[in-house]
Amino acid sequence: MIVTEKLFEIEDQTEKLVQAILTSESIESYKINRQTMYGSKDVRDKQKAFLDAKDSFERIEAYGNHAPDFRTKQRAVRQAKRALDMSEEVAEFRFSETGVQTILDLVGMAVAKTISDDIKVDAGNPFFEKGKHSGCGGNCHAS
Repeated sequence: MIVTEKLFEIEDQTEKLVQAILTSESIESYKINRQTMYGSKDVRDKQKAFLDAKDSFERIEAYGNHAPDFRTKQRAVRQAKRALDMSEEVAEFRFSETGVQTILDLVGMAVAKTISDDIKVDAGNPFFEKGKHSGCGGNCHAS
């Protein structure tokens, strides 16, 4: 690659874009929600309960239905995971995380579309409907 003045201009514009994203409301909300989530004793307790239940289940998982308390331990993992996911701090963090991912998806698609409409961009959000998705459209496993 030949270094030209255009390359330096692109680098400057990229830095401006990064700074605009980093100072956006979505990023600030993400940082606050992340700090709140990781600082919460309730979340830490629920996370520990989930990890303990998961560890207990993983020890017997290979034996399937033949293991004693297989269904009970499987259900305990699901309940602990749901309790963790439904806590307010985790839910707020996930919501702000999705907001940041949407911004990044939009930027990636805008750059790709500027170059060519044929460029496929893998959006991190499965509900992101604008533009082309690089997935197989459900036909990957057709024989």
